[in-house]
Amino acid sequence: VDGDVSTAEDRLIADRAATLELITSLSGDWDGVVESSAQAAVDDEHDPEGATIAFERARIQASLEQAHAHLADIDDALRRLGDGTYGLCERCGGPVGAERLEARPTARTCITCAAK
Repeated sequence: VDGDVSTAEDRLIADRAATLELITSLSGDWDGVVESSAQAAVDDEHDPEGATIAFERARIQASLEQAHAHLADIDDALRRLGDGTYGLCERCGGPVGAERLEARPTARTCITCAAK
């Protein structure tokens, strides 16, 4: 069981580092789009490029929100590892299952409860 916990912890730590890198990259992309649109003084409604810039801002913002949510899930999984509740379903209390945790290391519920 210790090997499973350390493997899960290693995966979560690696995923956390990758997610932080993604957030940094997306933040740079966001800054670039904002800077470009400020320099161009684009009117999104009337400039044909404005729609593209607005779409890029929305895409980056959605990706950033998703990355921050994933980071919170990783941090929660690491907390559960620390308090001994990792791998236990938050709904029924049963095991989440090794295969599910391998596929989704941040899973909080077993496959049966997740399907409900």
